[in-house]
Amino acid sequence: MEQKQQGFSTIGYIAAALGMCIGTGNVWRFPRICAANGGGAFILAWTIAMLIYAVPLLSAEMAIGKKTRLGTVGAFRDMGGKKYTWMGFFVAAVCFFLMSYYCVLQGYCMKYAVNSLTSFQSNMTTETTSAMWTAFTDSPMQVIIFHAIGFAAACFIVYKGVADGIEKFCKVAIPLLFLILLALAVYAIALPGANQGLQYLFTIKSEYLFSPNTWIQAFIQAAWSTGAGWGFIITYANYVKKDEDIPTSCMIMGLGDNLGAILSGLVVIPAICALSATPEAANEALGQGNFGITFIYIYQLFSTIPGGRIISFIFFIVLAIAAITSLFSMIEVGVKVLVDLGIVRKKAVVYVCLAGFLVGCFSAWSLNNIDNQDWVWGVGLLVSGALIALAAIKYGVEKIRNEEVNAEGAGMHFPKAYFNVCMYIMPVLVAVMVIYWLIQTKDWFPDTWLNPFIIQDNTGTIILQFAVVIVAGLALAKFFNKKTEKGPITKDENCQ
Repeated sequence: MEQKQQGFSTIGYIAAALGMCIGTGNVWRFPRICAANGGGAFILAWTIAMLIYAVPLLSAEMAIGKKTRLGTVGAFRDMGGKKYTWMGFFVAAVCFFLMSYYCVLQGYCMKYAVNSLTSFQSNMTTETTSAMWTAFTDSPMQVIIFHAIGFAAACFIVYKGVADGIEKFCKVAIPLLFLILLALAVYAIALPGANQGLQYLFTIKSEYLFSPNTWIQAFIQAAWSTGAGWGFIITYANYVKKDEDIPTSCMIMGLGDNLGAILSGLVVIPAICALSATPEAANEALGQGNFGITFIYIYQLFSTIPGGRIISFIFFIVLAIAAITSLFSMIEVGVKVLVDLGIVRKKAVVYVCLAGFLVGCFSAWSLNNIDNQDWVWGVGLLVSGALIALAAIKYGVEKIRNEEVNAEGAGMHFPKAYFNVCMYIMPVLVAVMVIYWLIQTKDWFPDTWLNPFIIQDNTGTIILQFAVVIVAGLALAKFFNKKTEKGPITKDENCQ
């Protein structure tokens, strides 16, 4: 039987989409990637990436989902043809693996909320908070327990459905997170020594601006934090109204993501400079891009605030909530693919969450493992974006722009010189960046850069993991083409 879901309202759709954007991708990932890539130069590159990559790609995804009313696998089949089905599987798989390690980050947040109540001390040193971080992440079973709790919470809310679960939750959580980040940013930049952090954050250094690595990281971050290429916008767009304003919604997502990330940067980076023993120590901490940089320094920041225990608890609970809002989107991508196959929705939620938890235990086991997954599927996210662009090109970029993106109900219109050009250059741009990035691993690991069985940021591990997903997608394509329900455009000549 066809399984109907109550759709999103416009505000609910934007809130749910921003829930994906304004999660730990901004609060945890953005500050450390920004700090490690020169601050101001990275912000400039990342803003450009948002405008020429993320926003057009989000618009294309929304148009594809709204038109096909199917998950990623069925949408690629209907937009590009049956030979494109494996690409939809790849996009869903990338989202699944990102989801699997992302929930580990949510577990970090929940652990620190518990720490705020049980082991919080006033005026903690960096050495103390660093030791706490190391003690936790070096305890695999403890990380897995919090990973399980986080997945269970997200699974329950998605189990409730789109309007009853996801939309209601995001309408409250996202404004609350914004307010807390704003208050923390005001406090952090008022600290003695915070000026060094502000200068670092907004000074554009030429050596970083002209570094290809800065730009690649900027594009990955733009995709990672806005959700471009994840397939969740294709999925969520199944539930929007026919006259949904695509350009405005996607521009709000991009700008909302930027605002959330800048607020996060204004909390973390000035705090690092204010709380470090010396300016030299601050610069060293910023340049390392430590995986735990947010947890180490924000937790220390709270210990300097009157009532810091309660504020710390509220912050990490809300950060965990932000992670949950992001998880909704990732879970829903897999759920929709299974629902399109005829699986009952609530069973699909359980299947996706259980599989995600089990796979995520690999990332929970060590920081080295989660760093590997961040590396592999961060690159995979760029490849997903290129595949979505290729599907749009196969169907007709101008056709999508006229009939879907700039359709009736659009409050703003994307000009041909903007939308079409960005979509056509996207696959080429991604290919150049990915190839360059993979070649760099030869310098990083000259003896092991092609070894797929060493858990490090090398080319071999990407080739192996991508190959497994692509082979699986090709092997299952015939099954998906036959079993996936028919969408509104199944009879289009593109699907033959």
